[in-house]
Amino acid sequence: MTEVTAAAPSRVPEIQRVSCGTVFTALKRGWRDFLAAPGYGAFFGGFYVVCGIAMFWVTQVTGQIYWLAILVFGFPLLGPFAAVGLYEVSRRLENGTPLNWREILGVIWRQKDRQLPSISAIIILIFLFWSFIGHMIFALFLGLSTMTNVTSSYEVFLTANGLMMLGVGSLVGAGLAALIFAVTVVGLPLLLDREIDFVTAMIVSVSTVTANPGPMLLWGITLIGLLFAGMLPFFIGLLVVLPVLGHATWHLYRAALV
Repeated sequence: MTEVTAAAPSRVPEIQRVSCGTVFTALKRGWRDFLAAPGYGAFFGGFYVVCGIAMFWVTQVTGQIYWLAILVFGFPLLGPFAAVGLYEVSRRLENGTPLNWREILGVIWRQKDRQLPSISAIIILIFLFWSFIGHMIFALFLGLSTMTNVTSSYEVFLTANGLMMLGVGSLVGAGLAALIFAVTVVGLPLLLDREIDFVTAMIVSVSTVTANPGPMLLWGITLIGLLFAGMLPFFIGLLVVLPVLGHATWHLYRAALV
């Protein structure tokens, strides 16, 4: 068995026009890949399920439940991390390469010496910024005193200030999510697939989004909608949603760049 370890030679890819039909085709292929390798999907998706449950438990135990809303809205920002292993699974299925746990995890591990950590650091910084700005928005509209009793007074969110806080927070969160989406939607699979620097990968990703605004908007809405739907049943839905979206993103990348 020959292990696939090297990425393709460096070359700035050409951006292709895609349609909304391409998005649905990518989703179908993502579902197909999930069914072909459910164990890998459960493994990578399960990591986020455990993290989500742990996040909920910590906010409950510490009595800081107000952080939960901030973390829940920021949680999808970290979704791209789970997708890296899924990209490799889809690449192997596409190439007809046998799936092997050691080899797939090895490919992920070797990313530490390439460009992926750099773009990952940017994602983490944006998530931390969201945590800070979300806390500040909460305090600005509801005051610090509200933070001590919000667990027993959820009605505070229905007040004028509470609704304004939710509106402003949603707009800021949506802006940050759009930023991460633009730089990673094809940037992450591109870094896994080819030897290219992370700045170029982000530029290519943003250019792909601007070249295909309609389909990429549809894909972004689909991502957010399915991620939040997967989080509702105590994060359990992410066991299926994350793998399907990860596999589908790979196929969308393959259609958008050559």
